[in-house]
Amino acid sequence: MELEPELARRFANVRAAMAERELDALIVSGSEYTGFEGSVTYLSGFQIVHRYAYVVVPGDGDAFIVFPSEARYVGEHGTAALAQVFVDRPGTYIAEQARGAGWRRVGVYGLDYVMSVRDYAALDSLELVPFDVEFDHARAVKSDAELESVRESVRINEEGFEVFFAAYDQGSSAAEVMAAAEDFFVAQGCGRLTMNMVLTGPNGKALPEFKIARKDELLGDFVLPSLEVAGPGMHWVEVSRAIASGAGVWSAATAEMMDAYAEYYETARGAMRAGATAHDVHRAVARGFLGRGYFLGHVTGHSIGMTMIEHPKIGEGIDTELAENMVFSMHPHAIAPDGDDCLYMQDTWLVTADGGVPLARLPMQIYVKA
Repeated sequence: MELEPELARRFANVRAAMAERELDALIVSGSEYTGFEGSVTYLSGFQIVHRYAYVVVPGDGDAFIVFPSEARYVGEHGTAALAQVFVDRPGTYIAEQARGAGWRRVGVYGLDYVMSVRDYAALDSLELVPFDVEFDHARAVKSDAELESVRESVRINEEGFEVFFAAYDQGSSAAEVMAAAEDFFVAQGCGRLTMNMVLTGPNGKALPEFKIARKDELLGDFVLPSLEVAGPGMHWVEVSRAIASGAGVWSAATAEMMDAYAEYYETARGAMRAGATAHDVHRAVARGFLGRGYFLGHVTGHSIGMTMIEHPKIGEGIDTELAENMVFSMHPHAIAPDGDDCLYMQDTWLVTADGGVPLARLPMQIYVKA
């Protein structure tokens, strides 16, 4: 991906959103916490390896990155396309720059989840405006260069699922099977940008709780891997399918939920079109699950990019209109009324004028080990 024209496009979109909110400047927070590194990369090209950083975007003037001093030798700083500052207290430094420039109204991406408490406290003289939704909306439509990165991540993710499936055997430890997939992901250039878990249970069922794949967790006859990765371009995707040790070992409720999944998959092709609202898409794809008496325990879907979970989400009451070249992770988390059975599978979708296009080639089915 050629960084300069891509960054210019991104800054133009972000500054347009800033102008709508009458911001003097914007602070974009990024953290090493899995899935929250990408906002800084999105505006600079730098990948956080450890600790945290802020991209500061004046309404008028050059953007720059502020790092805590201890991060000077952590990460490849030569990859950053912006000026870099290393200080003991980033929040104090940003507040000083704000006073010197006369900034008063400053947006913050990451105010709820990412910005450190000490930096937030140092900015108390400014009017801080939450800007998570606006920033995500500004980056929701992907460029051709970004879509190329997304498709490469999807390829890695779906092939990683196939590696997981090949390694699965009833009685194997969850850690052993996941390790095969993780080895593949790292070899393909994901590095540490993976967040992979499992949902397991007894007697052809999966319980709804996500778990880290542990050595002491022996896989039974049915498992739901939750696979989330970002390839070398740092665009996150999610692709996975249910896995069983034999044909028909799954519960009757799982079979019924699988019918609802097939309906959702076909419905999404028409519903996820440019101009539809996120609310309408949620209602359309949820109908088959809710009509069968199941409820959805996890967000139906969400925009996904260099940050794992971005706005808008696909959910009740979200009136944001979808646009061409938005990318969404869709994963209805269907749960039985008694909470003892669930079905959870993931796909990454592209929004077009005519409808949704699933970017992975995996059939919507339960994969059975021969």
